[in-house]
Amino acid sequence: MRRKNVARYLLGRLNREGRGTRVEFHPLNQSQVSRPHQRVVAYRVLNVRHWDAVVRAWADSDDDALDRAWFDDITIELGSDYGAYEYVTNIGFAA
Repeated sequence: MRRKNVARYLLGRLNREGRGTRVEFHPLNQSQVSRPHQRVVAYRVLNVRHWDAVVRAWADSDDDALDRAWFDDITIELGSDYGAYEYVTNIGFAA
């Protein structure tokens, strides 16, 4: 129940009446990857205006829906680079 209550507040803070929230995409530390397999992945910034699907999935503890929302609604906005940010280890809300 607490997660659902927090979700309403969080959604308002993240969407900010259509202005959205800046998201920072930090590449994975590849120091443990052998040299020929390392990739150069740039740090990216994106303004996300619609958080509804992500927050709803989080509030419902639905990992599959969260994955779909992340891929379909957020990373797709990165254009051709989206594949480099498709898989994440965590998403932190600091709203």
